[in-house]
Amino acid sequence: MAEHHKVLIVGGGTAGISVAARLRKEGVGDIGLIEPSDQHFYQPLWTLVGGGCAPAKESERTEASVMPQGVVWIKAAAAGVDPENKSVSLEDGRTVDYDYLVMCPGIQLDWDKTPGLPEAMRTPGVTSNYDYSSAPQTWENIKRTTSGTAVFMMPANPIKCAGAPQKIAYLAADYWRQQGVLDQIRVVLSLPTPGMFGVPVFAQELEKVVAHYGIEVMKSSEVVEIDGESKQAVISHNADGGSKESIDFDMLHAVPRQSAPDWVKATPLADPDNAGGYVQVDKHTLQHTRYPDVFALGDAGSTPNSKTGAAIRKQAPVLVQNLVDVMAGRTPSASYDGYASCPLTTARNKMLLAEFDYEFNVTPSFPIIDTTKERRDMWYLKRYGLPFMYWNLMLKGRA
Repeated sequence: MAEHHKVLIVGGGTAGISVAARLRKEGVGDIGLIEPSDQHFYQPLWTLVGGGCAPAKESERTEASVMPQGVVWIKAAAAGVDPENKSVSLEDGRTVDYDYLVMCPGIQLDWDKTPGLPEAMRTPGVTSNYDYSSAPQTWENIKRTTSGTAVFMMPANPIKCAGAPQKIAYLAADYWRQQGVLDQIRVVLSLPTPGMFGVPVFAQELEKVVAHYGIEVMKSSEVVEIDGESKQAVISHNADGGSKESIDFDMLHAVPRQSAPDWVKATPLADPDNAGGYVQVDKHTLQHTRYPDVFALGDAGSTPNSKTGAAIRKQAPVLVQNLVDVMAGRTPSASYDGYASCPLTTARNKMLLAEFDYEFNVTPSFPIIDTTKERRDMWYLKRYGLPFMYWNLMLKGRA
């Protein structure tokens, strides 16, 4: 007989733990949570790890230490969902049945979708802050680089923390400025977007940042192939008919393409109109558009907001309220407005806190502070305040 839970959560990352904690505070019992990993990571810190501003170990805790009391941890990997029969299949062959399902399995890093990237990651000059073991090597590369060309790339499809590809470029450039070698280094930032940022007021501030460092920004462009051995990156200029340019580099910070996990794409829950295969939900209620007993949040959901931990912080209370409503036979009453936050480290002691909603309206959490400008106090929020909030408040359902 299959294991059964009233509420089954797939994924024990930021979203899964936050929702589980909030459901427990609402008095919901019989919660099962599927998560195979022994370790839990605060991934936003990896940018600072790659920039030499924080130790990697500070981003890591055991999964057991963040699991809410009263939640049954099913230590296995999910492999499929049968929403008609209300069951989730596991990689080890077991199935778990549910009354209500919360999908938050996170996002998949598609390293192999950029030709040459998997091989390049095994060469000394190429690293990525999207990988826990590689982020410290980014800092080693930055320290070793005193001349030549440094390339920072961003893929065209949605990724988690879309500001991360820029943030490491600014941390590196500021370090090189401090070392007196910045004018000896060609810093190239390849962006798939026509502007620095989707919200004009923040884009204008970032234009000043790249001008200050002398960073060469290639807009509407992306790295489409990497040869790690010969240290060459092929950049496609999409605004120019897809013309290709090959750049020799001394160091390259790579960002892989990303999508929903392959097994999620294969389920009936996936959005058939979305190439990323994300779980199809109403962007305001976070309830599945075809299966009312299924909800989703976080990076694997189809909501068109930036995929950030800050977005999850606003999504979790909405999802929990709506799930509680549905469990009680009520219509979902809470609405998510698309809030997302991108803490952009523009220097080794400054940060620009970009907060906005679905309509790209600026939605500041600190109305008395002008967060449309880079600020030193925001740096301390990024380095110390946000990690404290994450471990002590957000994962415990308190923020």
